Amino acid sequence: MSIEAADGFLDGRLRLKQGRGHRAGHDAVLLASLTPPNQAGLILDIGAGAGAVGLMAATLAPGATVGLVEIDPESCALAQENVALNALSTRVRIHCCDATLAKSRRAAGLVDETATLVLTNPPFYEAGRVRVTPDPDKARAHVAAVPLSEWVRGCLALLAPGGVFAMIHRADALYECLAAAAGRIGGVTVQPVYSRPGAPATRILVTGVKGSRAPMSVLEGLIV
Repeated sequence: MSIEAADGFLDGRLRLKQGRGHRAGHDAVLLASLTPPNQAGLILDIGAGAGAVGLMAATLAPGATVGLVEIDPESCALAQENVALNALSTRVRIHCCDATLAKSRRAAGLVDETATLVLTNPPFYEAGRVRVTPDPDKARAHVAAVPLSEWVRGCLALLAPGGVFAMIHRADALYECLAAAAGRIGGVTVQPVYSRPGAPATRILVTGVKGSRAPMSVLEGLIV
């Protein structure tokens, strides 16, 4: 994996080295922005890549600890560099594992039902439905090895009762997102994200509370 110079996030409060394949951008910033400043306990960034979302969450919520959960060893190594680059090693830990498998989670030091907030930006496409790029880094970030329902199940296994789940995905995947979370979280909110006024939504931010039975609501959209 070739590395480019560090990029700035959060008005320069965070610096991030990224590979030349998939690069964190607006999606990561939008997802991390769902972190409350007073968030305490353990925040997990599932599918962390180089650590953009989790490290932004650690910066936004100084009272929390953060786990960066990533399956790719090279990305885990890059995330570790970014933890050190931002002097966050006392609060941020890397967990190199497959979050969808309980045995892999345990081997990496993760304990189910301990996170107070789970943030995830899963691969947006399923294998077989799209043409896969020959770039292995981009392919890994964009094409899921498992169905979205399994990804969400792994995320929610790590979330404590009463904890908050937050995910960003394609707007046209709304049905799949709601189906994957059905019966597992309540108080679901859906916030559309638009690239410009009058255009169809391109992204959705989906949140919910584990164990809640509150009804779903659709929030006012964001234009970025």
